Amino acid sequence: MKSIINKFTNIRLPFFSSLYTYFDLGTTNTRIGIKNKGVTLTEPTYLGYNSRIKDYIFFGAEAKTIVGKTPDFIKIIRPIVNGILYDFDAEVAYLQKMMEKSVDPYLSQYRFIKPPIRGISAAPTIATEIEKKAVEEALEKIGCSEVFVIEKSLATVAGCGFDIFSHEPHFVIDMGGGLIELSIISGGGIVSQRALKTAGDNMNKLIGNYTYLKHGIVLGEATCEDLKIKLLNFTKDEKTTNVRGKSLETGLPKTIKLKSSDIREALMSQFHHIVDAAKELIELSPPEIADAVFKNGIVLTGNLAAVAGVHDFFIQELKIDTYVADNYANATILGMMKLDKDQNTVYKLISTS
Repeated sequence: MKSIINKFTNIRLPFFSSLYTYFDLGTTNTRIGIKNKGVTLTEPTYLGYNSRIKDYIFFGAEAKTIVGKTPDFIKIIRPIVNGILYDFDAEVAYLQKMMEKSVDPYLSQYRFIKPPIRGISAAPTIATEIEKKAVEEALEKIGCSEVFVIEKSLATVAGCGFDIFSHEPHFVIDMGGGLIELSIISGGGIVSQRALKTAGDNMNKLIGNYTYLKHGIVLGEATCEDLKIKLLNFTKDEKTTNVRGKSLETGLPKTIKLKSSDIREALMSQFHHIVDAAKELIELSPPEIADAVFKNGIVLTGNLAAVAGVHDFFIQELKIDTYVADNYANATILGMMKLDKDQNTVYKLISTS
């Protein structure tokens, strides 16, 4: 009887309504959403591989917490690098695990015949056709019978509440962990764009370099990220914290005190890179586009948009109104959901990408 049920479970019938799923495959975090259910999962994009048994054994938040703490035979893998699928097999294994947590509970109500899964994801503009195809194949591997990949910038702008098909230009800076994308969107397409790889993960490394050179202390990746989250701000709020690392002189644990001004000093050049890219984008745009940007302002998304006072920093540097999107962290996946309310919209975006 059980074998009969299993056979029926794998049947896919064309007259069944598909389960619409959405995938924001971020460098730092992966988000999965389901139509009419919202965002059902947000997990760090990390997994642990055991070379002895040749299998993936840690996923998501659990894998991230053990970075730098594992024996040699356990390797922590980050399958998405700078917004691009870098390790195909690892990403498939990761997504299969995440599907079990976020999508399978909604399929359990279908005891005998499960509906087909329709997957929509987004890829950065710098992704090649081969890299976009890899995303499609990864989603097909985890059970999606139909897959669409759209431009990430278009989804992000839609998630900020804008109509991407209007002819009113909108400038959005998406500051994520692996990639910083600056995009001006109008008329259903990308007018101009810049992508910087000096994003959140790279900033963690710069904090490590800063403490290494200035204080003679070696800090781990997780510690540097924690310092960025706790201390970085562009306000007058000067926070301080004690941090322990390994002394360069003795090799023994060493504690130092760091302030918000230290983290700003370490990362200021990176934020000026973003400012320079924004200026270049506006300068190269037609006069009508530039005028609309000055009138409508700039919207910030991504986890770095949560840095206190970062919008004031951009206002000061660019002399343009800048504000943080309400759903800055989930803008991309919410944008995919919004665009998919009309199926024809997704087909339009695919044909223009």
